Amino acid sequence: MSRLDPSLIADLPPFSGMDRQSLEGMLAKAVSIRHPKASHIFREAEKADSFFLLLDGFVRVVKVTPDGEQVIIRYIAAGELLGIAKALGRETYPANAVAAADCVLLAWPSSTWDDIVATHPGFATNTYALVGERLIGTQDRVVELATERVEQRVANAVLNLARQTGRKTEDGILIDFLISRQDISEMTGTTLHTVSRLLSGWETKGWIKSGRQRITLIEGHELMMLATARS
Repeated sequence: MSRLDPSLIADLPPFSGMDRQSLEGMLAKAVSIRHPKASHIFREAEKADSFFLLLDGFVRVVKVTPDGEQVIIRYIAAGELLGIAKALGRETYPANAVAAADCVLLAWPSSTWDDIVATHPGFATNTYALVGERLIGTQDRVVELATERVEQRVANAVLNLARQTGRKTEDGILIDFLISRQDISEMTGTTLHTVSRLLSGWETKGWIKSGRQRITLIEGHELMMLATARS
């Protein structure tokens, strides 16, 4: 990849408020890499030698339970950082990062982390704010799994994916990458059968349109009412 113009990342949240010289300094330390769909960007417990900015594509963050079950923690969209183990005080990656689509990333050596956060306090502030948001999101997921009915969890998963990655089409809001019903079951702690039953029922009602690992949100307010309903 040719040298990036700082304007390409200037408006991304991690670099908000940084001047052109600072952006050029950040880019000078980075290398661009590509990962095809389904490849691992890094694996849980590996030494965290790099941290990354996703320029294009989507990344699935996955934890594996002691009995081998996969749990999808979150999806990372373009413009977000990942692999920031140093921000967590860790020397290893806490989860697997798998390309959910063909991805283009910038990678920085983790050995540059301390110098970068010292030289660019705005980047440090933005990054630690991101860490806080993700920790709150993880806590919310724990509460959701413990207290919400399965149909609410699945509805919330579809709404969150549409909010994060949605693209307007003639039919509605398309979740803009391939996602299987198995993926949704791993996000919501339920079975593939249950997810299939719920999505088929919502499609019959005209709330969504699904097929070939694509989901389009048609009646988002109906799913929102379901997701926020109380017994």
